[in-house]
Amino acid sequence: MKILGISGSPRKGQNCEKMIGTVLKLAEERGFETDSVFLSTSKIAPCTACGACREKDCCVIEDDMENVYEKMREADGIIVAAPVYMGNYPAQLKALFDRSVLLRRKNFVLKNKVGAALSVGGSRNGGQEKTIQSIHDWMHIHGMIIVGDDAHFGGIAWNPVEEDTVGMQTVRNTAAKLCDVLEIIEKK
Repeated sequence: MKILGISGSPRKGQNCEKMIGTVLKLAEERGFETDSVFLSTSKIAPCTACGACREKDCCVIEDDMENVYEKMREADGIIVAAPVYMGNYPAQLKALFDRSVLLRRKNFVLKNKVGAALSVGGSRNGGQEKTIQSIHDWMHIHGMIIVGDDAHFGGIAWNPVEEDTVGMQTVRNTAAKLCDVLEIIEKK
């Protein structure tokens, strides 16, 4: 089974990419195949609501989103990490989420994939829960199965994540729950 980690931060090598690295390492140790999308190195334009994806199997905007669509199709589980920008996830991640409407319009491609969310803010209660809830909303719209960290909503860390032992434990717990649920589904 395959897990896709998406870093929704425009900042290269920072907190979200570190959290995704931790998650994917844990998943690999448990025998999962992994892949990643880092928005810091991707060019994804905002959706223009042109409606072309109602008729076509691809988006008319030519950028890195076609690669993301393929990775999302192949994944059994998707975990998204986002920083808090003004109380929610950044515009770069919103562009990816909006453009994913193509997968919804093509027979709900993400339906029944397992999803989880991580967020990092400037303080312990810096908007991470709201950001995670917004990521969960996107997952619900696609019909995904959503998991948390076995205690709350998902991985909640503060900056810098490598110094936040409590937060990184919630990140690892969220990754473990994602793996657990995928293994349960595989056994069925």
